[in-house]
Amino acid sequence: MTSKTNWPLVWLLWAAGLGAAAQYGKISVIFDWLPALYPDAGAALGFLVSLVGVLGIVLGVVAGVVVARIGYRRALLAALVAGAGVSVLQSVLPSLPVFLASRVIEGASHLAIVVAAPTLIAELSAPKDAPRSLTLWGTFFGVAFALLAWLGVPLADRYGVGVLMGAHGIYMAMMAVILWPRLPTVVTTPETPSLHELLRAHQRIYCSARIGAPALGWLFYTVCFVSVLTVLPPFLPEAGRMATLGAMPLLSILSSLTLGMFLLRYVSAVTVVVTGFLICAGVTMLLAVWPGLPVLALCLGAALGLVQGATFASVSQLTLDVSDRALANGGLAQMGNIGNTVGTPLMVMVIGVTGYSGLIWTLTVLVLAGAVVHLALAAARRSE
Repeated sequence: MTSKTNWPLVWLLWAAGLGAAAQYGKISVIFDWLPALYPDAGAALGFLVSLVGVLGIVLGVVAGVVVARIGYRRALLAALVAGAGVSVLQSVLPSLPVFLASRVIEGASHLAIVVAAPTLIAELSAPKDAPRSLTLWGTFFGVAFALLAWLGVPLADRYGVGVLMGAHGIYMAMMAVILWPRLPTVVTTPETPSLHELLRAHQRIYCSARIGAPALGWLFYTVCFVSVLTVLPPFLPEAGRMATLGAMPLLSILSSLTLGMFLLRYVSAVTVVVTGFLICAGVTMLLAVWPGLPVLALCLGAALGLVQGATFASVSQLTLDVSDRALANGGLAQMGNIGNTVGTPLMVMVIGVTGYSGLIWTLTVLVLAGAVVHLALAAARRSE
C-alpha cells in the first residue's frame, strides 16, 4: 500500500472492471435475441453465458497464482487487449462454434481483470482509504449491468447485436490505451508456477482463515443475489414488478457506497459483511410474513449491498502481502462463479418442490450460513 491514495487511477481501474463485468452482461441482456441469430443452436446457446462462469470455477485460483507471477500490470493490460480483440471478432457474429471458442478466451480475460484490478487498487490505496476504494470496486458488476440495460440494449435494438459487441471491444481497447502509461509495476516472482504449486494454492486459500474468508462468505452472497433477481419476479405484485426488480441492484450499489462506507469508518469489513447477512435474514423472515411485499424486496437488495462492498474491502484488511491478496481475489472469482452457476438452478428446484415458502427459508438459511462462516473464521483468526 501507499501513503497517499491515487484516486484517479483507482477510478480508471474501476472503469476497467466495468468492461470485465460487461463480458458477462453483454450476452445476458440480449440473450433473448440469440435464437434468431443462431436458429439451429438450441440448448447450446446457454453455453454463451455459462462458459465464462465455468472457466472461473475451474481456473479462479489458478488465475490468482498466474497473475501474481506474470505481473499485475502486464496481466491487466493483456486481458484488456485480448478482451477487445474477442469483442471485435464477435461483432461480425461468427459461426456458433467460433463464438463459443471466443467466450473461452473471454473467460480468461475476465478472470485476469477481476484478479489484477482489485489487487492493484489495494496497492494504490492508503490504509485509511482502502475500505472505500475496494467498496467502490465491489459495485462494478451492478453498475455495468445497469449501463448495459440503459445504453447497451437500446444500442443493440437500433443498430444490431454486432454493434453492441463492437462497442464493447472499443471500450476495452480504450481502457488498455489509457491505463498503459499509468499503471505501476508491482514486484512479482517471474517463474512459471508448477501444477503442484497451483494445487497447493487451493489448499493455502481455503485452509487459511485470512486468505479464504472473503471467498467463503462470497459464495453465500452469490448463490443468493443473482438467483433472487431471477426467481423472485413471479412472487411480486405485477404492478410495479419491473420497477422493483430494476431498483434492487441499484439499491444494492447505493447502500454499499453510502451506509457501507460509513460503517467501514468505525468497524471492520467482516463486521459489515456479517451485519449485512443478518439484516438479510431478518428481511427474508419478514417476507415469509408478508409475501412479495415490494418494500421488503428493496430492503433485501440494500442489505445484500452491504455484503457486496465490504467483502472486497475485507481482502485488504485480512491480507497484508500482495501475493496473498491475489490469491484471495482468485478465490473470490472461483466462489463467485460457483455461486452464480448453482444459485438459480437451486432456487428453481426448491420452488418446484416447496413453492414460495421454501424459497424464503432457503434464502434465510443461506444468509445465516454466510454470517456463521465469517464468525467462525474470525474466531479462528483470534486464536492464531
